[in-house]
Amino acid sequence: MSKVTVVGAGNVGATCANVLVTTQVADEVVLLDIKEGVSEGKAMDIMQTASILGLNTRLKGVTNDYAATEGSDVVVITSGIPRKPGMTREELIGVNAGIVKSVTENVLAHSPNAIIVCVSNPMDTMTYLIHKVTNLPKNRIIGMGGALDSSRFKYFLSQALGANATEVEGIVIGGHGDTTMIPLTRFAAYRGIPASTLMSAEELEKVAADTMVGGATLTKLLGTSAWYAPGAAAAQVVAAVLGDQKKLISCSALLDGEYGEKDLCIGVPCILGRNGIEKIVEFNLNDEEKALFHKSAEAVHKTNAALA
Repeated sequence: MSKVTVVGAGNVGATCANVLVTTQVADEVVLLDIKEGVSEGKAMDIMQTASILGLNTRLKGVTNDYAATEGSDVVVITSGIPRKPGMTREELIGVNAGIVKSVTENVLAHSPNAIIVCVSNPMDTMTYLIHKVTNLPKNRIIGMGGALDSSRFKYFLSQALGANATEVEGIVIGGHGDTTMIPLTRFAAYRGIPASTLMSAEELEKVAADTMVGGATLTKLLGTSAWYAPGAAAAQVVAAVLGDQKKLISCSALLDGEYGEKDLCIGVPCILGRNGIEKIVEFNLNDEEKALFHKSAEAVHKTNAALA
């Protein structure tokens, strides 16, 4: 029996729960929120699709009842205030740090062996905060951001190439921010063919630029943070862990010398399996990519300093 808890029944959390249920990744999913009735209502709505879609996963919504999360294998933390147009992810740090710290302590009290997936923004800093307040082994804390950024990169690549999004390869490393993420255009490919041979340098750079402001673009259009892709990206990470998939996904991980950095969480290629982050894969970056990564790391360190 596998069990997943999603904390926060807002748009991202509810979407994550819905994807987990419809893909039947876990036997049981608990959706928890502080607002009375919201998680219960969304869980009921999702479960009313069970007979239509032939689903067997059980979803339960609860209000602030952490006892219901007992024995979770994975806990996804989406709690916190979302971005509004014109806001950076970093501007959310004050409010969200207190929320994430409280949620983490509550879930670990009932599921001390859980692997934690952090979605709350600013995501790299919130992932780092979870490390600092729990002292858990670093493999058990995963920041979702790179998975989302990479999916956006592949979307823009597929649009530019006129290709199926499932047949393009692209990965984003660095901080989960509009100016700190690094779409690795040199590694982008379509069915093994380097994207750089299929499109002009200018077209490829536009794909990278569109990826970097992908979240801000949606926030401007929607009036709030996006939720379908973020929720699905979090569910993808959960599936890789529960299914022991050994899948390479870019995630925010605590570095200890990898890529020449330490004492921060930042997006890097990770092998995800039943133990969480089972390996950090070090790509052979060129000098320009290394410089961008170190600049990104400096920005994340600066944001982390605001936690003190």
